[in-house]
Amino acid sequence: MLSLLCFLLSLLFLLLLPCLRPCFSAKGSLKDKKKIDKGTYVVGEEEPPKGLRRELMPRHVAVIMDGNRRWAKQAGLLTSQGYEAGAKRLIEFAELCFKLGINTVSAFAFSTENWGRHKIEVKCLMYLFQRYLKSKIQFFQSKEIRVSVIGNLAKIPESLLGIITEIEDATKSYKKKHLILAIDYSGRFDILRACKSIVKKSEQGLIREEEVDETLLERELQTKCTEFPSPDLLIRTSGEQRISNFFLWQLAYTELFFSPVLWPDFDKDKLLDALDSYQRRERRFGCRV
Repeated sequence: MLSLLCFLLSLLFLLLLPCLRPCFSAKGSLKDKKKIDKGTYVVGEEEPPKGLRRELMPRHVAVIMDGNRRWAKQAGLLTSQGYEAGAKRLIEFAELCFKLGINTVSAFAFSTENWGRHKIEVKCLMYLFQRYLKSKIQFFQSKEIRVSVIGNLAKIPESLLGIITEIEDATKSYKKKHLILAIDYSGRFDILRACKSIVKKSEQGLIREEEVDETLLERELQTKCTEFPSPDLLIRTSGEQRISNFFLWQLAYTELFFSPVLWPDFDKDKLLDALDSYQRRERRFGCRV
């Protein structure tokens, strides 16, 4: 009975949230949104801030958005409010990346292992994905941001699958900005799926053994949807220092940045710190320079 009551309260909050004035003034709240919306960064800006060099910007930034639940708990809010704040932060994060000249942003939104969480929390997340994506279709079109969703998607509700198809179709023509959402994603499943596809094509006589190489396998991975399938930089928030079955193949030579900051508080300054750290590194890809 208590679990049912919590579920109903979370759904009621999410339904009423669009009608309410956003208010996250409690401890650990989001930074003033106006400070981000009215920033000095515009598409085509010649020099990024804080001494960052545009020519050294990563082409693809991946992020593991960790800490939404802890953020909500610390602020005395519902778990669903933590996820709502995290979703808003992702949009702000992606916009900043695009304005700084980064082409692709990948976000680990829901792992295959996350199905093991409490059923009420999972249902709230699925509802949030559906409502938030639907509400942002016109926004992504106005900003010319292409949206792709990757993952197994076997257990995803039909209503959410419909929204995913709608938003992908509505934004598929955009080239300069690409947001990839990994939902029901597993790096192991991605590689396994690619191997099965290659075996099947081999059995059909479409591929010979000597043709199987890294390039061919990468064309079978789900990140084939982007021009830059291997992230240059991976950011993980909340202090955890592991990749948690995300992009196992693609992260082979990715630079890693771990932040103790909980995801809803990972603001513009924290992103610039991560980019500054990235630009100070010498990327050798296993070779001597």
